[in-house]
Amino acid sequence: MRAALIPILLSVLPAFAGSPAAEDPFKGIDCKNAKVQMELNYCADRDFQAADKKLNAVYRKLLDSDDPKDKGLPKTAERNWIAWRDSECAYETAGSEGGSIQPMEYSECLTQKTEARIKELQQ
Repeated sequence: MRAALIPILLSVLPAFAGSPAAEDPFKGIDCKNAKVQMELNYCADRDFQAADKKLNAVYRKLLDSDDPKDKGLPKTAERNWIAWRDSECAYETAGSEGGSIQPMEYSECLTQKTEARIKELQQ
């Protein structure tokens, strides 16, 4: 029964793609005045995305300045650091897992650790 519904759903979904419901539901949110948990989660993720973008810029600049034959070592170190950051934040926020506040706490942890990493790489 479910398998029969999939083609029907796939044929109907494009009709909703241009609808107002498909637009960003958080467009126009003032993160300085966010009060609802969904908005707080969105704003925390937005902060993390900004920090991650900055980290990537700092990392690219670091790679550009290093000896080309040594690029493998920083890449491995950064991949390992990202895995550590993600697992550390999962551990730190495990107490709120399943709760509405968990995404905000996780994003805040990612942001904090990412900003600290930016400072490390800039030194």
